[in-house]
Amino acid sequence: MTGDVRVDRAEPLPDSVRAQLASAGSATVANMLLRRGLRNVIMSGVQPLAAGQPSLVGPAYTLRFIPAREDLDTLTNYASSENLHRRAIEECPPGAVLVIDAFGSTAAASMGDMMAARLRYRGVSGVVTDGGYRDSGAIKETGLPCYQRNNAPKATPVALHPVALDQPVGCGGVAVYPGDVLLGDSDGVAVIPRALAADIAVEAAEAAAYEEFAALEIRRGRSLFGLFPGTAESRQEYDTWVAAGRPGLE
Repeated sequence: MTGDVRVDRAEPLPDSVRAQLASAGSATVANMLLRRGLRNVIMSGVQPLAAGQPSLVGPAYTLRFIPAREDLDTLTNYASSENLHRRAIEECPPGAVLVIDAFGSTAAASMGDMMAARLRYRGVSGVVTDGGYRDSGAIKETGLPCYQRNNAPKATPVALHPVALDQPVGCGGVAVYPGDVLLGDSDGVAVIPRALAADIAVEAAEAAAYEEFAALEIRRGRSLFGLFPGTAESRQEYDTWVAAGRPGLE
């Protein structure tokens, strides 16, 4: 399976797929994945760092931590150019999402503001961790979309030891393989198998568009029955509405 993921990663994620996923949202994408039997796709306990931050979309590049050990995790070793945490910041590809498996620990920081600023400059799409960040206010100022469990002000070597780059990880209780597509928004973070991303993007965008029509009808007093979920008849109404230029939407 990992081999298949790596083959998929060779192809850039099209801008159209990014846009469709971002417009659809993580909740709608989760429903599309559920139709394919994938139930565990939304990270648990992982929330946006900043209210109103841009949506996050991109293929996963992963870093895995284990608990620190005092003889290995010193500030001297942390400063080394071979330290995997520091390498992750320099090696995460532009357009990708850095996914940090901190095994749910907020005992030390998964990232600070200098790292966030560097990722932003390098064109990385954002960062997701099931741990936490230090310098949260300064990270917000970089404009980099970030998700975490909670703030974690202590220095990384206090509690976290990096052991692997670009390998399968668990984050927020969800399996993440390198190249999987992450979608983060105000509802949370969804993980989409790379091979399904393009199809899911189209279906999710269509579903989100139908929900605009359904929401408009509900505001006019219409019942959910026969409208949401959609029926053959309501879908015909939707098609007519689209053909008419989506009247009623501002």
